[in-house]
Amino acid sequence: MTELPYAADVEDSLTYDELEVLRLQYERELSQGHASVQTKFNYAWGLIKAPERDHQAKGVKLMQEIYKAEAQRRRECLYYISLGLYKMGEYSESQRYVEMLLSKEPGNLQAQSLKELIDKAVTKDGYIGMALVGGAAAIGTLIIASLVRSGRR
Repeated sequence: MTELPYAADVEDSLTYDELEVLRLQYERELSQGHASVQTKFNYAWGLIKAPERDHQAKGVKLMQEIYKAEAQRRRECLYYISLGLYKMGEYSESQRYVEMLLSKEPGNLQAQSLKELIDKAVTKDGYIGMALVGGAAAIGTLIIASLVRSGRR
């Protein structure tokens, strides 16, 4: 069983040079006809760890391709897909993937850690959403009250 990093490790990005090494290896193998699963996985992992959203999205896409094609890598792919989606702010999708992993491995500490991060982010987004709705309602009430007052004059 491969050790997966704790979800907090997602904040540590690869350097440009490290990501470039992975990209060049992947492209070199592709130019020879086929990239190995490990090379594709390493490149996808590196992209997910990158700070740019477009890199993260590409990494998630590559991980999803591996997930579909390689049954023996599904466990790792579920985790990294969820991690990538979390970094991109796609919390409901991230939650779906981490829950798939936890349904197969309820004791997986890395997945539990990631689920906690996702749950906190969802809660935070919920509070922000409620604050925005509350603020909009307050502004609407003030506008209506102002219109009512000006209509009485």
